[in-house]
Amino acid sequence: MGPQQTRHPGAVTIATAGGWSAERLTPPSRLFGANGLRTGPDGRIYVAQVTGSQISALDVATGALETVSAKGGEIIAPDDVAFDSRGALYATEVMDGRVSVRGADGRTRVLRDDLPSANGITVHADRLFVNECRVGGRLMEIGADGAIVRVLAENLAMPNAMEVGPDGLLYYPVMGTNDIWRIHPDGGEPERVAGDLGVPDSVKFAPDGSIVSTQVQTGEVLRIDPRSGERSVLARLSPGLDNCTFIDGRLFVSNFTGEITEILAGGGTRTTLPGGLNWPLGLAAGDDGEIYIADGTYFYALRPGGTPRTLGMLFSPGYPGFVRGVAAVGEGEFVVTTSGGQVARYRPAAQESEVLADGLDQLYGVAVGPDGAIVAAELGKGRVLAVRGGGVEELATGLDEPLGVAFGPDGAVLVSEPGAGRVVKIAGGRTDTVVDGLGAPQGILVHNGRLLILDADAKTLISADPATGARDVIASGLPVGAPSGVTPKPLKGLPPFSGPQGPFADLAAGPDGTLYLSADAEGSVIALRQTK
Repeated sequence: MGPQQTRHPGAVTIATAGGWSAERLTPPSRLFGANGLRTGPDGRIYVAQVTGSQISALDVATGALETVSAKGGEIIAPDDVAFDSRGALYATEVMDGRVSVRGADGRTRVLRDDLPSANGITVHADRLFVNECRVGGRLMEIGADGAIVRVLAENLAMPNAMEVGPDGLLYYPVMGTNDIWRIHPDGGEPERVAGDLGVPDSVKFAPDGSIVSTQVQTGEVLRIDPRSGERSVLARLSPGLDNCTFIDGRLFVSNFTGEITEILAGGGTRTTLPGGLNWPLGLAAGDDGEIYIADGTYFYALRPGGTPRTLGMLFSPGYPGFVRGVAAVGEGEFVVTTSGGQVARYRPAAQESEVLADGLDQLYGVAVGPDGAIVAAELGKGRVLAVRGGGVEELATGLDEPLGVAFGPDGAVLVSEPGAGRVVKIAGGRTDTVVDGLGAPQGILVHNGRLLILDADAKTLISADPATGARDVIASGLPVGAPSGVTPKPLKGLPPFSGPQGPFADLAAGPDGTLYLSADAEGSVIALRQTK
């Protein structure tokens, strides 16, 4: 059996109706991003994937990738991992504030569930240390029974991945103050080791005793002398670096995109595992033929036949936040929704965004009408909202998990309701069913007078007559939604970086009539074209 080529086992076969063809514009991602890294007792790299609620093990010699803890399993949103001398795997579950342990027998139990933003974790001499990546976070030792043995430090500004050095001291980065500290594992006064960094989010130790630290904002991998604080740049990569680990003296680093890179001598690098899209979520097509992809921590532009270009990411200036829905409203200008509850106007080239509405509850799809009217789906409160003139107006309430929005041919607002398995029309204060009997409709689009519906449960793209509800299937077997038999656990969010996170398979249409869909199950963008 060869290496697992996608993040879900099993082949995906897309079937299209006569006169249609399907093409992947980006290859399937092999991971749901890559966060914490740790070399396991078996010599493989264990990769924590927050948004995928998954832990995978990578054999760097063969490229084989094995899912160790799968989406829908007992470990939710793992951000970092560590091992004890018995081979037990400890994981921080950052969105649930938990620490879980998976024994060598494969059984998992929750060790503690009241540590907000639990993130950095390490084991030293079978002592377990955990910190909370939040403003006011703590650094603690946790006993085998889950009790807090001691609080080593508190009121920290977002500490992250840490490790005990050769000198027996515990070293930890603090992202909010841009520095690295150390403290004795038994407690005492913390000591600052290095400052003015590029937002350090991990500390590990090289065989020669030097610190290696990834910098999430600058993309640098730094070597730091723990005695003098002197530093040098081992490599410059893309922003979004998250963690690092060593195997037999070889250094590997992770990126939010899922890329794992080996850092070679002399500043060289080698891709061990290619990156890719994490979800993706909202899609928009520009008049120039470019497709714009909201991928949470990243916002991309993609020209068919090319590769995604990063227009902005979570740590770049002017980024509006974890982006989910997107509508193109002009050259280089977009209206987006974020998981933090904002509707914003975003101009990535100018590195600026303007908040149009705030304080909303789990926003998803967004659409802009011909007259500039902005509508958005608010899943958390079951509403569809209009944003205009600095205010927010309710167009509809009491909806069952509204996700996708679009303007119909008559200017009425259409919204998908996965909870009710239907698409409804909102007009004149009324809500009327347009198409029902669906599984989990998410992205919707009106194109050439037809209502297109992406059903994440049935894994189909449907074309319906908005007047009669009569429908045809354009494509089936689409890699959207959760795999069969898997019920994903809710992702509660990661303040201050994001609010609650969830899937959103969206649709867009290019100026030439090509349809695009976000295949969130495998992390790709798929183009559907009429062949006759």
